[in-house]
Amino acid sequence: MISAGCDIGSLSAKAVILENGEILSTAVIPAGTNPQESARAVLNKASEAARIAPERVQCVVATGYGKDLISFARSTESEIVCHAKGAFQINPKTRTIIDIGGQDSKVIRVDENGKVVRYFYNDKCASGTGRFLEVMAEALEVGLEDMGVLSGRSTSELAISNQCVIFAETEVVSLINEGKQVPDIISALHRAMAGRVASMAIGIGVEDGVVMTGGVAKNSGLFSALSRCLKRDLVPIDGIDPQIAGAFGAALIAAETLGSGESMSGKNSLFGDP
Repeated sequence: MISAGCDIGSLSAKAVILENGEILSTAVIPAGTNPQESARAVLNKASEAARIAPERVQCVVATGYGKDLISFARSTESEIVCHAKGAFQINPKTRTIIDIGGQDSKVIRVDENGKVVRYFYNDKCASGTGRFLEVMAEALEVGLEDMGVLSGRSTSELAISNQCVIFAETEVVSLINEGKQVPDIISALHRAMAGRVASMAIGIGVEDGVVMTGGVAKNSGLFSALSRCLKRDLVPIDGIDPQIAGAFGAALIAAETLGSGESMSGKNSLFGDP
């Protein structure tokens, strides 16, 4: 049985292909303005990596911002459920999942069976999202992917008092003009963002077994800052890119759909029109 999960976010499209429940391939590409085309493109890339024809994928489950526009998906599922399922499958000791996406952030609590028991979802303010870091990286003229390493070189503790992206950017520009070092500014940004996300997590109760999913989880500076704010060791996701955790969860749901004997009824070919 070959199943796939597709997670179309605001900034990137992710796909995971499973064969009999085991990861066959994964793919991540920048998301375009058309979710359907992004989904086709990322699944094509994952199919190429798996060395299979796209038509061999028997069931696709979609999640993310663009999920409802993917006509060839057998079904759709919320990001909350998919990230929880993906993280728990990777590490059954997971009890709290923190997902920081490009335009939102989520904190999810699951029980000993991986079932979602409580969650908090923020898509109203950019201060706790990847967009916040993206804007700050542009202001500092550094690569987004370099922020984690640079913050590790900090030698002086600064403070960022504003959580609003616009005012925080102004504050960063002021610190630059004052001659403050870039690593110190980035470290302060990480602490400010971690404090915002930690408040969300504390609000719904944090249990040991905290994992971080999403592309921002690869930022070592924020990872460490969040661990300090929560006063808990975050558990790294091993053996899989944390950015594809949601797509992995969707693929697992697709595999369960196949296992239950459900078909792609109501859909034509995988990449055809509905």
